Amino acid sequence: MATTPVGAEDNFVAGEGGAQGQFVRVIVADTQAIFRAGLRKIFALEDDIRVVGQAETFGQTQSAVAKFSADVLIFESALAPNPVESVSELLRQNPRLKVVVVTPGPDEELTLELFRRGAHGIVSREVEPELMVDCLRKVVAGESWLDSQATHWVLEAYRNQNTRSSGSRPKVQLTPKESLIVSCVTQGMKNKEIALRVGTTEQVVKNYLRKVYDKLGVADRLELALYCLNHHVVDNTKVPPLPTPAPSGTASAAAAGASSAGGATSSIPSPAGVSSEN
Repeated sequence: MATTPVGAEDNFVAGEGGAQGQFVRVIVADTQAIFRAGLRKIFALEDDIRVVGQAETFGQTQSAVAKFSADVLIFESALAPNPVESVSELLRQNPRLKVVVVTPGPDEELTLELFRRGAHGIVSREVEPELMVDCLRKVVAGESWLDSQATHWVLEAYRNQNTRSSGSRPKVQLTPKESLIVSCVTQGMKNKEIALRVGTTEQVVKNYLRKVYDKLGVADRLELALYCLNHHVVDNTKVPPLPTPAPSGTASAAAAGASSAGGATSSIPSPAGVSSEN
């Protein structure tokens, strides 16, 4: 049986109606042609959502993610033997991509593992059209999307893990830099994007997170996010925007100035110096 090649939708025009960034650009990856067609019809009714590509195998999905500029990937869990590892691989391939996983039905273990590995949304195959549209808009805005059952599973998993140290966990205060990094984590950002926003390196971000894990008594990003949401740790922390690239002339002038000043060293802190920063 022939497979449908990865391709852009005929009705999508980059920049249609204005800047391309005004649209939520979506890749639909699903084994069933009727499901992909149904989603395209749903999204065609929305002014701010455009399907830019589709796939029906995991290999095609990887090609689509590499080929098309998309904000969200709708990914059927049945596309790969190990959907959890597949989601991790796709996020490594494109850290800025938001992944919404479509599952055949309620599955606690799969939901928890997908959420731990970075899935931004998890929906059932029977999801209502308007809820799927809301899901896309929410994840693009930096939020996570789980139904009430999945939210219950995640909270229960956190509570169960939290009981081992809840009685002795001290109240701690994060430094401003730690608060910035943690706030980025709670919004689903990966270390590379956090480093760009905070103005440091990925390794330094990892070092900060290890220190925060120890401070708060959590084991991973999921526990960290849930702890911070539950205790309102970073409620008033604003995430810095991505830096605007400097014009080439400015960069050259800055480089020349550094050279004339005798070769000033970089201001980015080294991993070894993280523990001493405030």
